[in-house]
Amino acid sequence: MLRQTLALLLLSTCVPAVAQTAQTSPAATAEQPSRTFTGSDLFGLEMASSPQISPDGTRIAYVRQSGDVMADKMRSAIWLVNARTGEQVPLVGSAGSQMAPAWSPDGKRLAYVGAEDGGAPQLYVRWMDSGATARITGLPDSPSSVAWSPDGKQLAYVMHVAGEPTRIGEAPAKPEGAKWAEPLEVIDRVTYRADGGGYIKPGFYQVFVVAADGGAPRQLTFGKFDVSGPLSFSPDGRTLVLSSNRRADWEREPNESEVFALDVASGALAQLTKRYGPDHNAVLSPDGGKIAFTGYDDTHKSYQPDALYVMDRDGSNVRALTAGLDRSIEDVQWSADGRSVYVSYDDKAVRKVARVDLGGKLAVLAEGLAGSGLDRPYTGGSFSASKGGVIAWTGDASGGAKPADLFIGKRQVTQLNETLLAGKTLGRVEPIDVTASDGRKIGAWLVLPPGYQPGTRVPLILEIHGGPHSAYGQVFSSDDQLYAAHGYAVLFTNPRGSTSYGSEFANTIDKAYPGDDYGDLMSAVDAAIAKGVADPDNLFVTGGSGGGVLTSWIVGKTDRFKAAAAQKPVINWISEALTMDGTGFTSRYWFRKQPWEDPMSYWNRSPLSLVGNVKTPTMVVVGSEDFRTPVSESEQYYAALQIRGVPTALVKVPGASHGGFTARPSQSAAKASAILAWFDRYRTDAGKRK
Repeated sequence: MLRQTLALLLLSTCVPAVAQTAQTSPAATAEQPSRTFTGSDLFGLEMASSPQISPDGTRIAYVRQSGDVMADKMRSAIWLVNARTGEQVPLVGSAGSQMAPAWSPDGKRLAYVGAEDGGAPQLYVRWMDSGATARITGLPDSPSSVAWSPDGKQLAYVMHVAGEPTRIGEAPAKPEGAKWAEPLEVIDRVTYRADGGGYIKPGFYQVFVVAADGGAPRQLTFGKFDVSGPLSFSPDGRTLVLSSNRRADWEREPNESEVFALDVASGALAQLTKRYGPDHNAVLSPDGGKIAFTGYDDTHKSYQPDALYVMDRDGSNVRALTAGLDRSIEDVQWSADGRSVYVSYDDKAVRKVARVDLGGKLAVLAEGLAGSGLDRPYTGGSFSASKGGVIAWTGDASGGAKPADLFIGKRQVTQLNETLLAGKTLGRVEPIDVTASDGRKIGAWLVLPPGYQPGTRVPLILEIHGGPHSAYGQVFSSDDQLYAAHGYAVLFTNPRGSTSYGSEFANTIDKAYPGDDYGDLMSAVDAAIAKGVADPDNLFVTGGSGGGVLTSWIVGKTDRFKAAAAQKPVINWISEALTMDGTGFTSRYWFRKQPWEDPMSYWNRSPLSLVGNVKTPTMVVVGSEDFRTPVSESEQYYAALQIRGVPTALVKVPGASHGGFTARPSQSAAKASAILAWFDRYRTDAGKRK
C-alpha cells in the first residue's frame, strides 16, 4: 500500500473531508498484489528522454527517469545504448541525478550535467575509452544549453549570474551580535516571479566558456539582458550563435527575442534578425554558411506557430522553409551535409520527426514520439540524428499502454516498463469519432476500464487538457490509468483551440476562450454515450490549468455532471492577468484591451461570472506554490462555492508549482486518489465504491 505523504488541506463545511487513502482493488491482498494500476506503481515507472546519438551513430546516450520511493521523486540517470545490439549500461559518474548529455565532435567524450544530492548542478566530462569521469566546474548555479566547440577543447553554456538587489532607503545600523529581521525586499521588475522557480533573484542569464578538461570559466556576455540557448559554434570556433531580447523595453516586450552572433574572443554581439516577434533555436550549418532558426511575426494572436527559417550567416536572405506546413516546429538539427534540417512537430496529435531540405520539401522519418511526462497524455518526445542520418528518438509503440522508450530508426531498443507492466492489466486506449455541431472533426480517445465488456455502460470522466494551446495524443497517462483501474472510462479530447491541427483550428478561440470549445467537449461526451460506453447518469469532469478553466466553465453552463474537480484553474481573468508569473501575457495575447480598459470582457469570460449557476459538487485542487494560475484563483472559486452552499473542498498540494504539480510520485498518486474519492461520493451506479 502506498504510504501517503501528501498533506491535503481540505477546507469544507459543506461536506466531510475527502478520503486520503488510495483505493485498492478487491483482488489485492498482502499475498496477492493488485493486477490493475495503483498509486504505488508510479514509483516503478520509467521513461526515456533526451536521446543523443554519437556522431558515428554507434551509441546513444539517453536520460532514464525512474521513481525513488525513499526520496519521493523522479531521478534522472544517463544510460548508454549500443545501437547495433541494443545492449545498455548506466553511465558511471557523479552520484545523484545526471541529465543533458552532449557528445564531443569526435564522439570520444560525453559532457553532461550532474547534481549530487544537495549540491548545485555541475558540468562533467566522461572519456568513453577509459571510462574516466571528471567534474570540470564548481558553479554556483545550474548550467544549461551546453555546447562543444568544434575542436573539442571548450564547452559553452548558459548560467544565471547573480546581481545586486534593488534598495530603497536604509535600515538603522545593526548592533554587533543583534538578531534583526531580514532586510526589506524591493521588487522593481515587471516579471518578478517564475512558476517553479519562485521569486526571481537579481541577475541575468549569461554565456560562459570553460576548458573541456577543467579550469576557470570565462564569461562572454554581460549587461542587464538574458541570453538563451541553444548555443551553436561556427566551424572555426570563433563565433557562437544564440538568442536574446536586448530591447530597452524588453520587460514589456518579452516575446521579442532576436538571433545574435557572439564573437568568442571579444564578446561583441551582432544582431542578425530584426522583425517583431520571437526568433530562437538558432543553429549554424556544418560549414558555417547558414543559420536555421524558428520564429514568427507576432500579431498578438493567442496561437502563433513557430516556422522553420534559414538565413545566411550574416542575417541576409531569410526564407521560411515550412510556411506551407502550418504546424509549429520545435527541435532543429542540421544534417551533416548541410543540405537539410531535421525538425520535430505535432501533426493531428502525433509527434513526428522530419527532414526538410533547403527548398522546403519535407520527408517524415519517424512518428509516434512521446515522453513529455507521465501524468497526462500530452504529445511530446525528442530526437537526435547522427552524421549518417540515423535517428534516435523517444516514443511509444504500445498505443498508450506504456511510457516512452528509446527507438533507433524504426527499431525499439528499450523495454523500460516491461517487468512492471507485464503484471498489470491496463485500461485500453482507443480513438473515438467525434463531430462537433458545426461539422468539425474533433480528436478524442477513450481509456476503458481493465476487463471492460463491450456494451457495458460505466461512469465516465471527461479529462480536459491545459494550454489551451496544447494537444493530447494516444500516449500513456498515469492519471487516466488510475481512473480506469477504479472502474471509470476516461474521455480525453482535443477541442478547438488545440494545437497540431493548424492555425485556423487553434485560433477559433482567439480572444474567445472559453467559448465554442465547450460545445466540442459536450459533443465528445455525447459520442461516448452514443457508443454505449458512458453511463449518462454518471458523468464526471476534471482538467488542469486550461482544463481547470473549462471544468469550472462547464459546471456553470450545465448540470449534467454528477461532480467536478477543477485543477489549478483560472477563475477571474482580471486577477489572473495581474498576479500570474508572466505579467502582461494574458492581457496582450488573450484579450484586446487591458483589464481597466474593458473589464467586462474579462468578466464575461471568467468562470466566476457563472458561479451563481453552479449546482455541481466541485472540488478545487491547486499547488501551494503555483505562480501561473495562482492559489488565489482557486481560493476565490472555493469561497464563492462555499458562500453559495455548493458542496466543495479545497485541496492544496504542498510545495507544488503549476508545472511541477505532479512531480512528486506520492503527491501525484494522492491527488488522483482524492479526485476519485470525490467522484465516488456522487456516483449512483451499482458499482459505486464503498
